[in-house]
Amino acid sequence: MTSTTRIAELFGAPTNTTQDWQAIAEAQICPFVGTKCFKVRKSQPDVSIGTCTVRFTRKMTPLITCPNRFLSDRRQVFVDCLHLLTLHEPGNQLHVVSEVAVPGGSVDYFVVSVRDQKPVDFVGIELQALDTTGSVWPHRQEFLHSVGVSVEQETAKSMGVNWKMTSKTILVQMLHKIETFESLGKHLVLVMQTNLLEYMQGEFSLTRLHDARLGDSMQLHAYDLAETTDGGIELKLARRQSTDAAGISEALQLGQSGRVELTAILDRIGAKIGPTTRWQPTG
Repeated sequence: MTSTTRIAELFGAPTNTTQDWQAIAEAQICPFVGTKCFKVRKSQPDVSIGTCTVRFTRKMTPLITCPNRFLSDRRQVFVDCLHLLTLHEPGNQLHVVSEVAVPGGSVDYFVVSVRDQKPVDFVGIELQALDTTGSVWPHRQEFLHSVGVSVEQETAKSMGVNWKMTSKTILVQMLHKIETFESLGKHLVLVMQTNLLEYMQGEFSLTRLHDARLGDSMQLHAYDLAETTDGGIELKLARRQSTDAAGISEALQLGQSGRVELTAILDRIGAKIGPTTRWQPTG
């Protein structure tokens, strides 16, 4: 099946493959987290939009517009951070917990090394999708109509990527959090697409960004999207770079401070650890 739609993936399914689109649209399930897609229409909060990756021109590489899309491919983004658990030892359990509060906000995920039900090491992971301008909804409806699903159509409007706002927002968020990780000797990983990293390097003063070093607190993992032989789209780690708190501050020409005791973060992580957080990478 071929498609010229700007929607590359809808509810996790590639739009250039044959699917039961009626059932997919009705179920509204995000396959990457196993729950209803959280991206809903403001005017219809019971209706999920479901767009994971989008082409902003019909021939361009798909761009990730939903952070949950990074959780595909058997949680590879977590696997790619295991080397940063420098205190992990054989026999320890691995857990993944979400939304742990730190100064400056909360971190999307923590991969945690656990011994005797207590966290002994962790790495923070932030997932950064792209913000869009305009509305993707008419393009979603246009696609569903083209594959035989009865939907109300709307006139397609201009749609694009808000590169500048996405970049500045995530750099400010990292600035507010990275000093905490750096002061504790821990790592914070920013996961994004290569396209976004290249834009940031062109627009911001990231002169202290270099090939990944274990000693740097701020790690950047950039992924490409590659088409598979069966028509799917998979993540591939393309670039690893790193910097420190001073590097992020320099990029924004700002300075922030936010520190917290290591025991406080460990307590917050420990309170979230349980049977449901036990990592099952092959699941």
